[in-house]
Amino acid sequence: MVNYLKGIYRVFCLLALFLLSSPFIQGKLNAQTRFELPDAPKEYEIGGIRISGIQYLDKDILRTYTGLSVGQKISVPGEDIGKAINALWRQGLFANISVQAEQIVGNTIFLDFHLTERPRLANYSFVGIGKTDAEDLNKKVNLVKMKVLTDNLKTNAIQQIVDYYNEKGNTDVKVEIKETKDTTLKNAVNILFVVDKGRKIKIEEVIIEGNQAFTGARIERLLKETKEHFRIRPLTHKDFEYIQSHSFKQLVHGVYALSFPELMEDLSDRFRIKLSGSKYNRDMFDLDKDKVVEFYNEKGYRDAAVVWDSVYKGPNGNYVVRLRIDEGHKYYFRNIYWKGNTKYSDKFLAAVLNIHNGDVYNKAVLDARLNMNPNSTDVSSLYMDDGYLFFQVTPSEVYVNRDSIDMEIRIYEGPQATINKIVIKGNDKTNEHVIRRELRTIPGQKFSRNDIMRSQREIAALGYFNAEKIGITPIPHPENGTVDIEYAVEEKSSDQIELQAGWGGKVTGLIGTVGVNFNNFSVKNMLKPNAWGPLPSGDGQKLGLRLQSNGKYYQAATFSFTEPWLGGKKPVSLSIALYKTAMNNTYNSAASKFSTTGATVGIGKRLKFPDEFFTLSSNLTFEQYDAVNSSPYYSILQNGKSNNFNLEEVLVRSTIGDPLYPRGGSKYSLSVKMTPPYSMFNNMNYDAATLSEKYKWLEYNRWRFTAENYTKVYGNLILKTSAKIGLLGNYSGKTGDSPYERFQVGGDGLSNYSMRGLGIEIISLRGYEVADVFQNKNSGSSTSTIFNKFTMELRYPFTLNPSSTIYGLAFIEGGNANIGIKNYDPFRLKRSAGIGIRVFLPMFGLLGVDYGIGFDKANLTSTKLSNLGKFNIILGFEPE
Repeated sequence: MVNYLKGIYRVFCLLALFLLSSPFIQGKLNAQTRFELPDAPKEYEIGGIRISGIQYLDKDILRTYTGLSVGQKISVPGEDIGKAINALWRQGLFANISVQAEQIVGNTIFLDFHLTERPRLANYSFVGIGKTDAEDLNKKVNLVKMKVLTDNLKTNAIQQIVDYYNEKGNTDVKVEIKETKDTTLKNAVNILFVVDKGRKIKIEEVIIEGNQAFTGARIERLLKETKEHFRIRPLTHKDFEYIQSHSFKQLVHGVYALSFPELMEDLSDRFRIKLSGSKYNRDMFDLDKDKVVEFYNEKGYRDAAVVWDSVYKGPNGNYVVRLRIDEGHKYYFRNIYWKGNTKYSDKFLAAVLNIHNGDVYNKAVLDARLNMNPNSTDVSSLYMDDGYLFFQVTPSEVYVNRDSIDMEIRIYEGPQATINKIVIKGNDKTNEHVIRRELRTIPGQKFSRNDIMRSQREIAALGYFNAEKIGITPIPHPENGTVDIEYAVEEKSSDQIELQAGWGGKVTGLIGTVGVNFNNFSVKNMLKPNAWGPLPSGDGQKLGLRLQSNGKYYQAATFSFTEPWLGGKKPVSLSIALYKTAMNNTYNSAASKFSTTGATVGIGKRLKFPDEFFTLSSNLTFEQYDAVNSSPYYSILQNGKSNNFNLEEVLVRSTIGDPLYPRGGSKYSLSVKMTPPYSMFNNMNYDAATLSEKYKWLEYNRWRFTAENYTKVYGNLILKTSAKIGLLGNYSGKTGDSPYERFQVGGDGLSNYSMRGLGIEIISLRGYEVADVFQNKNSGSSTSTIFNKFTMELRYPFTLNPSSTIYGLAFIEGGNANIGIKNYDPFRLKRSAGIGIRVFLPMFGLLGVDYGIGFDKANLTSTKLSNLGKFNIILGFEPE
């Protein structure tokens, strides 16, 4: 039976093979399945290209990636298909790629590229780190949700995390990625970064080897980014060996033999107190090594090099950094020869260079005195300020004899260049003529680097542009000896809204101020509807309106306008100001009133002598003071009207570039304000006259001097020093001192701002109330006729962004005031010290707060230190 069944099975298999091999059946099967490619290559014409399997990507773009097109002839099999597949793989977007022929009609082939997309990123998160670190890493990993997640993106994200923690000192950080399918989105995954930061590895010790000329502590101070962590190491194993091998007398003699600098070096090596963190970063370490070599080069060791370094972990797991220095010999300048100079003699150039035979060899000093010295005292400035734009200077060592070096300085003077065109870019708001009139570079004149630097300073001083982004590019044309100069500026907001609130004591209470200052106004555009956006601007004119009040007691209003270029052709400014102040109070149980009404017209002009940094302005002012039962605290004239007609001359020299945060330059101001000497021709008997008759027309002369200097200490760390002196005098003893135009020293300049309406100039003195500085024993008034004030202020910026400039400061200052020169001692100052911060917002102006402690208060011995300090608020303006 079994054999019978086997026979039937064999017959069935033979029948099946016969039927399948027949031409009819074979043709039917081929019509319903994919074609079989020939064993040998055959040329086909592409009839169509289909992209399948894609959900998110653009099929037309993918079709172009293949490099194939309809009508193109290809060989199948052949390299054209392989190139198309490789091109798609290079995009990194697919997990699988297959190519099939959908149909073949004669010599025409229809291709189907079936692509399997990589999963997309639905979301990602971190585990093992804090919230702050996660927020920082979100900005660094550069992962975009619903973007194709490639291996390259994951690798890059891991590297960014590792680099982030390496910079923090976590050099053993480990990162693992865990992927999970997203349940809400098709073909999407969630990523979890599992971060093991490890412990922060510090620098345990820095070991310097090979140094002979300088101590290890001195060299370690150069390693700003590769510092040891805090340590106290009074004695080392070398010290114990030294103690054991020397007598007590020898040890004492050794200590006394040390000079003070050597003693400080030794102490700093033993007691390492580091305020900043200690961490190891290879890139920063390489930069620190360069600084060590630069330091040696500046000391004459031109061949100095760090020949070997090693970083390894010590027993406690922290890093030990070793570096070996080959100091080489110390070199000196010997002979300096000049070659190629025709305009200036060797002797003159040598005087400018100011390097002599026997000076320590310093390549940095040589380069600074040849090229681009910030003070323009270099040889290059000498030529380039006289039109030699194509000037080049090349120093070369021509002979080395033991420790001495001969130099040859090769000069190519070239032709003098003439300015051809001035191009200004980026002034979207400010009219071009406002910038051009400030430039010192004029077409047709000889090129001058000093004129370019002055032009940059003048543009920054306008206050309309970001001083950090002012770009100046000379575009030379050697073929015709000319140069185009391109100035690129970036507009910033210069208009300000002033909102202030100050406490003026129990009498005045809270004083509020609202003001607007339009610093780039345009009068001629006021009639143009399209120019109101929101106000007509661009001509550099200044328009201000200020209102101040605390309700019934005090009201003040000021209107001002300034045209910096009257007529538009010369730097002659016209300024107009109108103001009104009124105060209402009670004195001796009766109503007390005081008002001031005034107007000022001023003309200012830039001078060319002694130099172009000088300006002279003349101001003609008429004021009328009206007192009704006024308190003697404010003025000795309690009833009556006083007229103040005066002429003020102000001479200013300013080299300050950026007024917002000056990093150099100075400003000196001398002013004198005087009235006509009425007492010399009015035939009034002043001894018999009443106060209202005596002061109907005020008579005085008033002198003010201010000096400010800004010195760069290091980087953007700036030291400001200033001195202010004021004196109110008279023409004769008959009139006495004027009851107005006096000074009030103390306070913050804001809470006592209402005193300005009384013709009183307020000089702030941080840490003191006005009564702490000076108070008249007879009237109780704090106004004076003479004062001086000195300030030192150290400033450091946190950000110089024009949209929000912020800097901190520490200050010491002193000042004093009195009545008359005879009673005044300029060296007996009220001293104070403190800290503060300034924030400049373009819309609101200057905001700030100071905390000062006065050290010379009358009740200092009985006052607790916690009661000595005083906060000063700065809103909208910087007090004197």
